Order: sequence, then structure tokens, then C-alpha cells
Amino acid sequence: MRHLTFSWQAVVAFLLCIAALTSLPLFAEGAARPLSDGTTSLVVIIIAAAALLSFAPQPPAYRATVLFIGAHGAAWMLLSTLSGNEGTATRAFFLLLFSSWLLAWRCVTELSKLQPVTTFGKSTLQLLIPAIFGAWILILWEAVTRGAGIPFIILPPPSAIGMRIMASLPILGADVRQTIFKAVLIGYIVGCLAGFAVAVLADRIAFLRRGLLPIGNLVSALPIIGVAPVMVMWFGFDWPSKAAVVIIMTFFPMLVNTVAGLAASGSMERDLMRTYASSDWQTLFKLKLPAAMPFIFNALKINSTLALIGAIVAEFFGTPIVGMGFRISTEIGRMNVDMVWAEIAVAALAGSIFYGIIALTERAVTFWHPSIRGG
Repeated sequence: MRHLTFSWQAVVAFLLCIAALTSLPLFAEGAARPLSDGTTSLVVIIIAAAALLSFAPQPPAYRATVLFIGAHGAAWMLLSTLSGNEGTATRAFFLLLFSSWLLAWRCVTELSKLQPVTTFGKSTLQLLIPAIFGAWILILWEAVTRGAGIPFIILPPPSAIGMRIMASLPILGADVRQTIFKAVLIGYIVGCLAGFAVAVLADRIAFLRRGLLPIGNLVSALPIIGVAPVMVMWFGFDWPSKAAVVIIMTFFPMLVNTVAGLAASGSMERDLMRTYASSDWQTLFKLKLPAAMPFIFNALKINSTLALIGAIVAEFFGTPIVGMGFRISTEIGRMNVDMVWAEIAVAALAGSIFYGIIALTERAVTFWHPSIRGG
């Protein structure tokens, strides 16, 4: 016999619905578009019904579906009522919003219990859970900024940022080409390759290894705002000076991680290679490099974020009238905060894609590693 499934999120969501009923209406008296009792009742019914149905004995997939529909249906209705009512949301509005968020939390919990049998199902589930989490960050951001009437100059809502992105695609495209496809990519490739090559030499030459690693720790502590102006003076205002900053920022993390990775192979394995009369190059390619791959990819992932940060910050100190850093510094001076947030969103998206490509490549190359097999 199946028993009811207890969920504290659903219990709290149901209690918050009751509390919201005692705090009606959803908007203050000065609201431009007062809501009818039917709209408010429908939101409460959707949340309460989803919370109560989640207690019924049913498979996790069905329960997650009920919770997903209830949480996102109620959230969509709450957001749709904000048009014309900005800054007038009452306690009841935020209680219902928080109830919807609790149902979404429970939905993600139920989804995490699922064990899909197909690879496609596993991939879909791995994407769905973070997608729901990310969507609720935007939902809460939108509802709080518009419902509480937070000034636009302090924090614009995601909808305004999205509209600015769509209206500024040519400008954003030019900035991405200047910053990412020139300064970031070129500096990242040159810096990582140079760090890897020097690390291979340092692994062979003890003097080089002992001399470079302390310098690497010193350079890693240098502030970007101190290095960037110097690079601009040396290489000019265009993208080469920003690429030089990226090279400096990515060289030493790659060097330090690769040297540590090349030394990670055990003494027994190295002795075995010597008994096979392996040359230094054979030992490097067949033993040391495979053992160093997790360290190398760790450096590549660290550098993927450092490169983007370095290029954007370097553009604050001199650049042509294009580039993500130039746009951020210029538009914040004009109080166009939606354009600043649009650049930040594009940079975050580009950085996430860059990091994701490296992570997928790591899974393909180091499939034999215990951390990958365990995942």
C-alpha cells in the first residue's frame, strides 16, 4: 500500500497561500490595473492544488510534472499582473511568489530522484534541472525589481535587459568580435601554448623549474589594473595590448599546473618505462602527458575565465571605440545601465560557452580518469 509523500516545501507553500489570503489584495490601492478577485483566486488555487497533489502517492516523474505546472503557471500569472502595477506589490504578492518558488524547489528535488535509462534522457535531465534553477533566478529578479519598484538605475529587470540586447545586436556583435574573437582567443591560445611549452622544458631542466615557479607565483599576484596600462603603452590601444594582458594572465596558471601534472606520475610507472628502454619523448607522450591531462584541463578552465576578465578590464585603460570593456565604462558614465547589464549578460554567456566547450573536451580526452568515470 502506498503512503502519502511528505514535503516540507509543499506544506510551507500551502501555508503561505493561506497567509496570502489574509493579506489581499495583491497590489496597493494606487495600482493602475487593479486585479479582479477571479485572477487572484486562480493563482491561489493553482499553488494550493499543486501543493496538495504533490502529497498523493505517485511516481516522481508525475509529481515533478504537477509541481512544474503549478509553480511556473502561478509565476507566469503573477508576472503578467505586474504590467502597469510596478512598485505597488503587497505582502500577498510576495507570499504567493515565494510559494511558487518552494514548489519549483520541490520539483527539482523530485527530478533529481529520476534515473533515466537512456543517454538522451540523462542528458535532458542534466540540462532541465539547472535550467529550472536559472529560470527562477530571473523570475525572482523580475518580480522583485518590478513589484517592489526598485529604481531602474540601481537594478533593471531582466525584461529590460533582454529588450536592450535585442535592440543592440549590431553593437554587441562588434564588441564581441573585438574583445572575444581577437583579444581573448588569441591571448588565450598564445598564453596557454607558451605556458605548456615552458612547462615541458621545466620538467626536464630542474634549474628552470626552480627559477620559474617562484616568479610565476609573483606574477600571478600582480593586479590587472597595474599591468593593463603598461601593455597599452607598449602595444598601442588596439586589441594586441589586451591580448598581451591575457597572455600574462594565462601563462603562469598553465605553467604551474602543467609542471605539477608532469610530476604526478608515480615512481613505479617511471621505473617501468625505463625498464622498457623508453626514450624521454616516449615517456613524455605515453606516461607523463596522460597523467598530467587533468591538471592541464584544470588550467584551461581557470584560464577561460581569467582571459575574459583580463581583456575586459584592460579595455578600460584605452581602446578603439569598440569592445565590451569600452562599452561598459562608457555606458555607465551615461547612466545607460540596461546596456551595461546587456554587455555583462553577453560576457557571461560567452564565458559559460567557452568553459562548457573545454569541460566537454576534458570528458572526451580524460574519459579514463576516476572523476570522469564516477560522473
